[in-house]
Amino acid sequence: MVPHLITALSGPINELEQRVLESMPAIERWFRLEWMEHTPPFYTSVDIRNAGFKLAPVDTNLFPGGWNNLTQAMLPLAVQAAMAAIEKICPEAKNLLIIPENYTRNTFYLANLAQLQRIFHMAGLNVRIGSVSPDIKEPTAFEIPGGETITLEPVVRSQFRLGLKDFDPCTILLNNDLSAGAPGILEDLHEQYLLPPLHAGWSVRRKSRHFQSYEEVSKRFGKMLGIDPWLVNPLFSRCGEVNFGESAGMECLRTNVDAVLTRVRRKYKEYGINEKPFAIVKADNGTYGMGIMTVRDVKDLEQINRRTRNKMSVIKDGQEVSEVIIQEGVLTNERIHDAVAEPVVYMMDRYVVGGFYRVHAERGVDENLNAPGASFVPLAFAESTRLPQPGSKPGASAPNRFYMYGVIGRLAMLAASYELESTDPEMEVYE
Repeated sequence: MVPHLITALSGPINELEQRVLESMPAIERWFRLEWMEHTPPFYTSVDIRNAGFKLAPVDTNLFPGGWNNLTQAMLPLAVQAAMAAIEKICPEAKNLLIIPENYTRNTFYLANLAQLQRIFHMAGLNVRIGSVSPDIKEPTAFEIPGGETITLEPVVRSQFRLGLKDFDPCTILLNNDLSAGAPGILEDLHEQYLLPPLHAGWSVRRKSRHFQSYEEVSKRFGKMLGIDPWLVNPLFSRCGEVNFGESAGMECLRTNVDAVLTRVRRKYKEYGINEKPFAIVKADNGTYGMGIMTVRDVKDLEQINRRTRNKMSVIKDGQEVSEVIIQEGVLTNERIHDAVAEPVVYMMDRYVVGGFYRVHAERGVDENLNAPGASFVPLAFAESTRLPQPGSKPGASAPNRFYMYGVIGRLAMLAASYELESTDPEMEVYE
C-alpha cells in the first residue's frame, strides 16, 4: 500500500482521481496479481507530472540517488521494504556492499549514500561502501552535511567475487547508473547478487523501450479501470541517428516532433483542453536532467542555437547523444511557495516508501525541473484527520493525492520490470 502524505495540490478532486480512489481494492488486487508474474526492480524512483486532466510518469530511475531527501518519518517504511527485498533475494544475507557513482565530492550524493547505508543497517545487515573509482586507493572518509562522515573503500576483486579487504558480501547494491558502461570488475560474479543487474544500466537501457513497456502497462491498467490509457500515459516517439553538433538527423527529429504534437492536439481537442501542447526532446539514455529541451512548435527546431546544440550533444560522463526520445510534454499544476514543482516517488521492492517535490523557481510549467537551481521539499505525512474517509460526503475529507502518485509510480515500476525481462541477456537462453 501507499503512505498517506500531504501534497501541494489542494484543489477539488478531478474525475481521474475520483475513479482511482473509488477503485482502490481493484487496483491493489491488480498489482498483487502482476507481482506474482513479474519481479519488481530492487529500488526505483519515478518523476511524475500532474496536469490536473492528466497524471503521468516522465522518467523512471533504476539507480535512485536522493534518498537523503526523504524525511525521518519515512525511514521505517524504507527499512521494512528493504527487509522484504533482501529476504526475497538472499535470506541468509549478512553483508551488503554498496557501489556508488564515481564522482565523490558531491556532498548531497554522499548524504544519499549515508541514508542508504542507514536503511540497510537498520534492516539487519553489515553495510560498507566500495568504490570502483581509480581515485579511491585506500579507505577515505568524507564529511557530509550534519556533521556525519562516510567512508568509501577500494573494492577488491578475486576470481569470482567482489568485496573489500576482510569483507565478503552476498549482495552488491549498485547506486551507479553505469552511464559510461559496465566496468569489467562487475562482470562474471559467481554466487553474488548484483542489484540492479548490469543490463539495468544506461549503457544498455533506453527510455523509449521503457515507455514502450509503460504503454503496454497503461493499456492493461486503463482497461481494468475503464479509462482512456492516455490519461496516465505520455505519448512518445524516437529518433535513432541524431547528431546535434553537426545538425544531422534533424529531419527525423522534425517529423517525429510534429507527429507527437499532432497526436497531442487531437487528444486535447477530444477532451476540450485549452492548453498549448509541447514536446520534450531528451537523450534516450542517461540521467541528471542532461540533454533535454522543450519544443512548443516544430519551427523551433530550425532555430536551435549553438548553446542548445552543445547542451543536447553530450550527457553524463561525456557520452555523445545519438538517440533521442520525443515525449509528450505534461504540464505540472503543482506549486510550492509559487515555484513550479513535481512529485518524485521512491519505491523499494514493490512498496512505495516516500517521496519529495522537485521545485524550481526559475522554470515554467512546461519545462524540465531537473536542472541546476532545483531544490527538494520532502512530502510530509498527513495528520490522520486529513486522510480521505471512504464513504464521506464530497469535500468533507481532504483528497489523498499521494495515493494517485503511488499508483502511477508503481505502474512505471511495473513497466521497468517488463523492460528488464525483455532485455535480460540470460533470458535468451530459454527462447
